[in-house]
Amino acid sequence: MRHVVSGTPTVLGAALIVPAGLMSRLRGEEPVAADAQARVRIERIAMDAVRGAEEARGCRVVDVSADKCGWDLTAHPPESQGKPPEPRHIEVKGRVKGASTITVTRNEMLYALNQSDKFVLAVVLVGEDDAIDGPHYIRNPFEQEPGWGVASINFNLGDLLVRAEAR
Repeated sequence: MRHVVSGTPTVLGAALIVPAGLMSRLRGEEPVAADAQARVRIERIAMDAVRGAEEARGCRVVDVSADKCGWDLTAHPPESQGKPPEPRHIEVKGRVKGASTITVTRNEMLYALNQSDKFVLAVVLVGEDDAIDGPHYIRNPFEQEPGWGVASINFNLGDLLVRAEAR
């Protein structure tokens, strides 16, 4: 205790903590849906919309989303001229209306590039009152495979929707 000297504290560093959501809002970025329940609800609404559209065309639809195979729904069209046509593999992306991007995983992109004729990206926009816009179907949505170590890529939603087919 003899060597303890009382004196004025010296500040060696400081930190300013700013919430990420506030920074995003100040930059004008779209809000990230932190609510997992809201994301699950939007995805379910989108899946139901695409399933309904495919069944209205006479397709038998199988949900394979839990298998993590690179798409969500397999649509088996009705037989044509006595032969069953190739099934379509549909990756469903549900987004809140007003969103500007869509995130696609590496696995989804690789499958889309490998099976371009079978693969369809279906985008459904969900409004606040659960009103839907879509599904919007995009064939051959990707031009190149993601680089090494890339887990997912954000795409501009407007650019994708410009390429959507009328169904």
